[in-house]
Amino acid sequence: MSSNAPTAPAAGASRQPVFISLQTNDISRGIVDAIVADNPEATVSEYPAMVKIDAPGRLVIRRESVEERLGRRWDVQELHLSLISLSGNIDETDEEFTLQWGARR
Repeated sequence: MSSNAPTAPAAGASRQPVFISLQTNDISRGIVDAIVADNPEATVSEYPAMVKIDAPGRLVIRRESVEERLGRRWDVQELHLSLISLSGNIDETDEEFTLQWGARR
C-alpha cells in the first residue's frame, strides 16, 4: 500500500552544507550582515572581491533583515546582481531567498 505522505530525509541530509558566494560591494556587505544575523551557524570567508557564506543544512536571506541594514527597500531579486555562485536547492519568494538540500520546510 502506497502513501502520499512525504518521506523523511535520510539521516544527516538536512545538515548537508549549503553556500552562497557574493561579489564584495556596498550592497553585498549589508546582505552578508543580514545573513549572519539570521543564520547563527553560518560562517563567512572573505576573499579578494568575493565573500562566501557556508551554512549547515539551510541558509535564509530575509528581505526585511537586508532592508534594515541597507536603510532602504530591497527586492530579493537584487541578490542576483551580486551573486557569483551557490549550492543547494533554491526557494525564492518576495520575502526570502532560501538555500537547502531536499524538501522545503
